[in-house]
Order: sequence, then C-alpha cells, then structure tokens
Amino acid sequence: MLPEKMLTSPWDRWYSTSCCLCCHVRTGTIILGVWYMLINAVVLLILLTALSDPEQYHLTSAELANDLDVMDDANMCIASAISLLMILICGMATYGAYKLRAAWIIPFFCYQIFDFALNTLVAVSIVVYPNTIQDYLQQLPDNFPYKEEVAALSNVCLVLVVLLFIGCILSFKAYLMACVWNCYRYVSGRGGSEILLYVTTNDTTVLLPPYDDNVSVPPKQAPPPYTSATA
Repeated sequence: MLPEKMLTSPWDRWYSTSCCLCCHVRTGTIILGVWYMLINAVVLLILLTALSDPEQYHLTSAELANDLDVMDDANMCIASAISLLMILICGMATYGAYKLRAAWIIPFFCYQIFDFALNTLVAVSIVVYPNTIQDYLQQLPDNFPYKEEVAALSNVCLVLVVLLFIGCILSFKAYLMACVWNCYRYVSGRGGSEILLYVTTNDTTVLLPPYDDNVSVPPKQAPPPYTSATA
C-alpha cells in the first residue's frame, strides 16, 4: 500500500486550523476583517472630511511638483466609493467567519488575490524599469523627509532595498491569504459535516442522513400487533 502522506493532496498538506502560532484561522479571519474595516473607515472619514472642506485638504500641482492634480473632487469621490466597498467586503468576511458562512468569505479572498497580484506587478515593473524609482523621487516635494539621502543612493542599491521591502510585504500578504483560505476550508468543512455523515467500516461506506431529517420524518403505519399462533 502507498503511504498516507503520498495520497494526501498538496493543498491538504498546507492546510492548518491555526495562524499566528496561537490563533484559530476563524478568529484570525475575524480579527483581520475588523482591522481592514477600521482602516478603511478611517480613510473614508478623512476623504469625506476633505470633500466637505476642499480648500484645506486640496493639494495643487505646484505642491506636488508635477502637472496633475491628484486630489481633485472626482478622485476623492472614487476613493470614497472604493473605501465604502472595502468596508462592505470586510464586513462580509467577518460575518461569514463568525456565522460559518463560507460564501461570504470569498469576496475578501478575491480582494487579497487582486492586491497580491498588483504588488507583484509593481515588483516586476521595478526590476524591468529601475529608473522609475528615481523618477518617483524627483516628483516628491522638496520638504519630504530624507529625500536627498535616498536620491543619493545608486540605482542598484535602491532597487535592492525596494525589492526587499516589497518581498517582505508580499510574504506577509501571502501568509494572510493562506489564513483566510484555511478559514474558508474550515467553514466549508463544518458546513458539510452538518449535512452528511459517513460511517466507514472495513468493507463498506454507508451514507447516513442528518439526525434532524430522521427526527422530522413521520413514522410509518405501525405494524399489526403480534399474535401467537395456536395449534
């Protein structure tokens, strides 16, 4: 017979119900969803405040040393809508992990995949076009902290530092993705175990219906009373 480890799929080998060394994946997903909701709520509050008082929070092209106004009303409205959508997605993930609803976790996991892919494209673009870092530094305001010190570094050093930083971020995001995925599998398994029950013996596997279904089935007509045969 083949060893049990060889029959296990690669996805099952990485499956774990714990994260951060001590937390359950369900608890970790709830904490992660609440944390993302708080961050996006703060961003939404800042954007709404900026929309209510545009003169105080508006950044002109002269302040940013470029030719575009990046904080106009249209962009802030789009950013506010994105923040509101993120709050909804994170709330769905939190509710799904708390109430054991696996389908509610999928939008948040899809957002994590999109965010991971976007950061990966940024890392690839830095490797392909290393001069973009210098161009970005030149667009920063003159009073930006440590701008001259960072600009004095060589392109190779800048690329290595930025790639190391992005690599750490990608590793952390991949770990969070694994936690949410394990939570989805755990919730799906809990939901499936409440529907079907398999009893396996040495020779056969019997599929039993749920206990509630057996209780709800009305009993059939009682058999006739037993009478002993007389000679």
